[in-house]
Amino acid sequence: MTYIQPPLGLRNTRLGAPESALPSESPSSPASCPASSPASCPEDSVGRHMTTRFLVLETDMTVRQALRVIHDRGAEADTLYALPVVDPAGRPNGMVALRDLVLGAPEDAVAAHAATPAARARPDDPAEGVARLMRETGAFAVPVVDGEERLVGLLTVDAAVEVIEDSDTEDIARQSGTEPWTGHYLAATVWRLARYRVVWLLLLLIAATLTVTVTEAFESTLEQVTQLATFIPLLIGTGGNAGAQAATAAVRALAVGEVRVSDLPTVVWRECRVGVVLGAILALLGLVLGTLFVGVHIAVVVAVALVIICGWAATVGGTMPLLAKRLGIDPAVVSAPMVTTLVDATGLVIYFLTARAVLGL
Repeated sequence: MTYIQPPLGLRNTRLGAPESALPSESPSSPASCPASSPASCPEDSVGRHMTTRFLVLETDMTVRQALRVIHDRGAEADTLYALPVVDPAGRPNGMVALRDLVLGAPEDAVAAHAATPAARARPDDPAEGVARLMRETGAFAVPVVDGEERLVGLLTVDAAVEVIEDSDTEDIARQSGTEPWTGHYLAATVWRLARYRVVWLLLLLIAATLTVTVTEAFESTLEQVTQLATFIPLLIGTGGNAGAQAATAAVRALAVGEVRVSDLPTVVWRECRVGVVLGAILALLGLVLGTLFVGVHIAVVVAVALVIICGWAATVGGTMPLLAKRLGIDPAVVSAPMVTTLVDATGLVIYFLTARAVLGL
């Protein structure tokens, strides 16, 4: 921990905690992420992204004294938007905004302007969760404490924005079926871009063989009614799109904390109903198109299949990210491309079984 020392000639005030209050390694501190060595923390942890150069104000300081501290030593700190107020043991009692100090009466106590922080974090906490909480609460900084609740760092809003941007970039890449990478798009070589994309394409190609297997299994049905083949692209495309929409919505809801894994039954019931409504709307159009091109009997098959496939696809798309989260897998990994591939195969099964039921094959 790097504390900025207090300016000379300032009695009963300080920019750092006294030596007795400086954080040190203790049995209660997380061994995997020592507060004294942020660089040794995991890449996605708060400790890796927090700053250890900040101004510390005491609860018994006045606004005048605090502003003098900021004026004398502010250039050495990484952030001045929000300043932690600590007790003699170095434990944060609140955060005070620079704006409140500038506008406050000089003889006011700093503690009178301090507000309880929206959250506290530990160095080994996931940085993304804390960063998104900061965005929701509008916090400029979150105090980071050790196992004894002593201040060891601040996660600033600048660092939080960077964490969220990196996380969203990674999620977008995985949702589109590529490996996340850093760098300028136009500066990357063709081979580099291809290398990041080919792995997922190979995996999805292998998974897509399920579609071929299903088609072969129902070959006799296609031979009896060859017109069924006309609507295969329409049905699997619609199902894949419906599943991808639900998966994208679920991944976003997980990322921003709107849903949790425990909400799985609610999500399943909601997405199933949404899918059925969408399927019913599309079925009306499918009924018209089917009647015009191949006759009313095939049109009914297409319409019924659209309702079932859309309901199934939306349910699968909304469910898989939550199941992945429960299994400790990044939800973005099993989002749009994987859901689309799975729904393509299962959608064909639904289509052919519907055809057999409606047409009596």
